[in-house]
Amino acid sequence: MSDLIFARAQMGFSLAFHIIFAVAGIALPLMMVIAEALWLKTGDETYKTITKRWARGTAVLFAVGAVSGTVLSFELGLLWPAFMKWSGSIIGLPFALEGYAFFTEAIFLGIYLYGWDKVSRSMHLMSGCIVALSGALSAVFVVTANAWMNAPTGFTLVGNLPTEIDPIKAMCSPAAFPQVLHMLIAAYAAIGLLAAGVHAFILLRDRQNEFHRRAFGICLALGCTMAILEPLSGDILAQMVAKTQPVKLAALEGQFDTMRGAPLRIGGLPDVTKAETPYSIEIPKLLSFLAHHDFNAEIQGLKDFPRENWPPVLWVHLNFQLMVLCGSIMGLVSMCAAAIYLKTRKLPDNPLFLKAVVAISPLGLVAIESGWMVTELGRQPWVVTGILRTRDAVTPMPGLALPFFMFLLVYLILAVVVVILLIREFSRSADLHVGTASAQASKDSDHA
Repeated sequence: MSDLIFARAQMGFSLAFHIIFAVAGIALPLMMVIAEALWLKTGDETYKTITKRWARGTAVLFAVGAVSGTVLSFELGLLWPAFMKWSGSIIGLPFALEGYAFFTEAIFLGIYLYGWDKVSRSMHLMSGCIVALSGALSAVFVVTANAWMNAPTGFTLVGNLPTEIDPIKAMCSPAAFPQVLHMLIAAYAAIGLLAAGVHAFILLRDRQNEFHRRAFGICLALGCTMAILEPLSGDILAQMVAKTQPVKLAALEGQFDTMRGAPLRIGGLPDVTKAETPYSIEIPKLLSFLAHHDFNAEIQGLKDFPRENWPPVLWVHLNFQLMVLCGSIMGLVSMCAAAIYLKTRKLPDNPLFLKAVVAISPLGLVAIESGWMVTELGRQPWVVTGILRTRDAVTPMPGLALPFFMFLLVYLILAVVVVILLIREFSRSADLHVGTASAQASKDSDHA
């Protein structure tokens, strides 16, 4: 049992570390391309400077993400050999496609970084678009594989072995589109608002800094738009969970009894021994509506399922509540930003709003981390829902505590290095005003 705990802890920590760089690899290249497109359209050298700063940040995050992603691929085989043996022929295709997307991203990122004076402007912009698209496709393929684990399809089970395997059908599982959509929007919202928070922090000290004003506008536009759209993708995802993983839905809401017109719970601490969720605020019939778009729809309770098939209800519920709380705050601030812009037709930059953006800037990453905790913990005790249990998929190799602490140390060192490099990049750009942006852009070109 201790080996299972360490295997799950190592995999969980590796995923939690890697996902930060994965979402940055989705969103930051898009922001970079938007800045370059604005430079080509307006001729404003400030946008070129922003592009080059974000391109260097993309390179740093891509390098570390490549390392942590490679570690994850080894861990799948070393820690979960039974899972890979059982499912490799089914979900091997999306992992292979993710590899192609990764190498495409690496090739065109190299062209983008070193091709400023070597390729035409349109070709340079196109290479950036390919980087942004490849980063998004990498996420699509990986999330597709995870979605299959939540709603397995594309095979016929004979005994305990999969036969008549259809990899394309497996990639198109019922969970694929909802999870992919929710993940991509979350990535753009999280990184957009995180970067907006950094630029807002500097604008609070230097309101006339044109570099950070322009960068803040791009980040805010992307982050706020996606934060407002995120609840819509969450609604689609909730309906999928209700159909394919009703026990997970029951755990999310601390719903122990099957009932029609089930309430939505805000807060609360599910107690599995008493089969109740005290300290929660209940909104009548709203869970039934959100899950099935019917206020009187039936929601299955945890008591309908064998106790050994329950996920860790308390942790699933708390992480879900944390995710929703963070997303709600981000959406509220984003709607305020939209209202201010529609009223004034100017960038929302009053000190109170800038402080609010700084305050909420980390919430996107918190929501993503807690959301993946919900996804993975909510599937337990299964690694493949209803088919392969987690305890049966773990490696029989003993002594997993040592590699767990070694990888933990390596990840912490990498995190410190990345933070130092990114802080250095932002500190170098803090004094770029209208009069110096053009000169700085020329200097950047000389060093590119």
